[in-house]
Amino acid sequence: MRILFFYQYYHNLDCAATGRHYQFIRRLAREHEVHVVTSDHWEHRRQSHLFEWAPEGVTLHRIHAPYANAMGIHARLGAYATYAAGALAAGLRAPRPDVVVGTSTPLSTAWVAARVARLRRAPWVFEVRDLWPAFPIEMGAIRNTWLQRRLFALEKRLYDSASHIVPLSTDMQAAIEAGGTPASKLTTLVNGTDLDLAAGVTTETIAALRARLGIGDRRVVLYAGTFGRANAIPALIGAAERLRHRDDLCFVFLGDGFYRPALEDAAGRLPNVRVLPPEPRHAIFGWFGLACLSLVTFIDRPVLAANSPAKFFDSLGMGTPVLVTNPGWTKRFVEAHGCGWYAGPAEPDTLAAGIQAALDDPAALAAAGQRGRTAAAAFDRRRLADTFADIVASAGGPR
Repeated sequence: MRILFFYQYYHNLDCAATGRHYQFIRRLAREHEVHVVTSDHWEHRRQSHLFEWAPEGVTLHRIHAPYANAMGIHARLGAYATYAAGALAAGLRAPRPDVVVGTSTPLSTAWVAARVARLRRAPWVFEVRDLWPAFPIEMGAIRNTWLQRRLFALEKRLYDSASHIVPLSTDMQAAIEAGGTPASKLTTLVNGTDLDLAAGVTTETIAALRARLGIGDRRVVLYAGTFGRANAIPALIGAAERLRHRDDLCFVFLGDGFYRPALEDAAGRLPNVRVLPPEPRHAIFGWFGLACLSLVTFIDRPVLAANSPAKFFDSLGMGTPVLVTNPGWTKRFVEAHGCGWYAGPAEPDTLAAGIQAALDDPAALAAAGQRGRTAAAAFDRRRLADTFADIVASAGGPR
């Protein structure tokens, strides 16, 4: 079978990103011919060369469409439009597919996949990584009501035209179903984690990271991921300020994004804050192994409660307890499995209190970590990739 896969941000495990689609695409390529239409955003950001950039059986079609988390709305829209235009042309030039896959965000990528599928007379599978356009609207990026209506109408048409839809959380699936899409057309596959990479972390790995930080025996509270507008970084800085008297703690921020300057300023004036550049995917698990608590924080927007943050699953995979601020499925999960805590809306006082309460009960902390490691077995990306491959093969089978 020939698969045409539209994904604006293709990367491999040498990059400081989630690695989800590299694993999925590599799994698809074991049995099928795979063409990936992507941008060149990540290729020059590759931090190591331990993994092949394109797995055997995968052909990459690259479009030059620069993008950065710190971009304003107009620059982002320009990047989305540039990719969409190039991807549409590339999709029509590529060999005729048996099935098309499109993954959002942004919604324009899914639109290209649907358009090419229609023109090439092929079915298509829609992976929903964030609820668009609800996400940019709730973030205040799209205020024009006429445009909002048009985008919601586009979203509905995409759901209707897709052969199958793969949301990344049960809350996303519920939202899609509430819009009229039948449950039979949906399969939730959460972001997941790479348990094979997590298994490679050793005590020597963790000791080396501790020495690199120069923090002695202080306990690490970790935020690893994007320093974006949605991630409640100012509240985390405020929490670190309120706990600056705790000389047994160190807040480690690992990543990049819009709030990096604010974090670097905080690191310059707070002795309990360290800010480090992002690490490649294969190296990130050592940091979760070092941490005694992982922070999974977002600002208080309803749409963000449905998301599927990679750092949540990576924390579980390393047996690191998590503190979450989303009132959605992650709250329900940590409470049901006893693998972390819900701190309420991300505000400095509530975060500081939640962090302090968790760390001051070592027995509960250790038990939460162990329960998280047990729960993580259900989120192994190798299993998720098998399911995804079955969905795509079923969509592209005899019609």
